[in-house]
Amino acid sequence: MKEHRPRRGSMAYSPRKRASSIVPRIRAWPELSEAKVLGFAGYKAGMTHVVMVDDRRNSPTYGEEIVVPVTVIESPPLKVAGVRAYRKTPYGLQIAHEVWAEDLDRNLGRLINLPESIETSLEDIDLDGVDHFRLLTHTQPYVVSGVPKKVPELMEQKVGGSVEEAFEYVKEKLGKEIRVFEAFEEGSIVDVISITKGKGFQGPVKRWGVITLNAKHARSSKHRRIGNLGPWNPHHVRHTVPQAGQTGFHQRTEFNKRIVKMGDNGEEITPNGGFVHYGVVRGDYVLVSGSVPGPVKRLIRFRHAIRPPSAVYEGVNVVYVSTSSKQGR
Repeated sequence: MKEHRPRRGSMAYSPRKRASSIVPRIRAWPELSEAKVLGFAGYKAGMTHVVMVDDRRNSPTYGEEIVVPVTVIESPPLKVAGVRAYRKTPYGLQIAHEVWAEDLDRNLGRLINLPESIETSLEDIDLDGVDHFRLLTHTQPYVVSGVPKKVPELMEQKVGGSVEEAFEYVKEKLGKEIRVFEAFEEGSIVDVISITKGKGFQGPVKRWGVITLNAKHARSSKHRRIGNLGPWNPHHVRHTVPQAGQTGFHQRTEFNKRIVKMGDNGEEITPNGGFVHYGVVRGDYVLVSGSVPGPVKRLIRFRHAIRPPSAVYEGVNVVYVSTSSKQGR
């Protein structure tokens, strides 16, 4: 009897090639009635665990203390370098207006050519035809001890609310800093977008999960490969055949993570000896339930959940945050 089984590896993630940029791109934003930024960014410091009271109404451990693994993301304030107004056209979104701040951070000049003169101002923006506003924000890695770089990352953050409310918000924030507390609060459901760990060129066993060949293939001394590349017809290798290639460093989105805890003093959640390969968290931080794509020091972007769950949460109640050493001693 012939064996039948599903193919190895999901084709949904093909082609598995390297991400074009280490700064993840957010292509869709949720609708929010409140005029504030819908996303933020930070740097992955490591993982720990918390003890909290289970506040999920339908959970079998409802009301009891449970242990939850969390990822620590250090989130220094973002600087608002510019404002973009977008309009909808038959060909998609187009930039209707773009305004830059006057006093731009000199470290931003390491990334882009800074405009020599500001030709337009916010007063020149006509709201007719404007669909929404986005802030041009950049990170400040030079204020974080665990990230050894000076070049910031530049990205867009959409502003919620009506066009008029968003316009008033961007006028207030242009050239200033935004902290993570202005965008999210404890208990918020967020989507996490990041670039996964890069693993380089790998074979089909690691890349796709195909099974290794058995001992009857010992004469060829090749076990970690697929049986064949396909039939005689068609006379070419199809793209569905699992082959070797780039593994990792792909952009991935994890939906419906929960912010368990936020704070402005990272030393209160830093483990003894600091986070491995990162060090001490000193500034604003966010604890997100579960794991997050990417290695330590990787830029992590998160936004308000675009498809939030129907589960009912009553409120976060963290009892204990583990600060035991993560050095393995």
